Amino acid sequence: MTVRERWLVDGMNVVGARPDGWWRDRTAAMRRLVARLEAFAVEHEVTVVFDGTPRDVGADRVAVAFAPGGRDAADREIARRVTADADPSALRVATSDRQLAAGVRAAGAEVVGAGTFLARLDAGRAG
Repeated sequence: MTVRERWLVDGMNVVGARPDGWWRDRTAAMRRLVARLEAFAVEHEVTVVFDGTPRDVGADRVAVAFAPGGRDAADREIARRVTADADPSALRVATSDRQLAAGVRAAGAEVVGAGTFLARLDAGRAG
């Protein structure tokens, strides 16, 4: 039996890695990312965490979490999930946030930068 990789994605950090006008419609940008993650989630366990109020982003395979509480709420939620995980060394976190990356690495998770993660999604692989 193949073990599926487990990913935690810093949603707005990954969305913001490309200046494609995402800021004009945050909900649409979230939906675009989730749609890309849905294809990735066929072979991987994926949770994406966004800051703010819950929105319908059309997820099926992807677990979507919203972290209310202002700036860096998603970072705090991702860090909480990593430290609470029974096997943080089995987690991969997609983020380019330096503070979050340092914290989750210290807890044992692997970090993949947001741009690198997007490039892997573009190439049809993110593992």
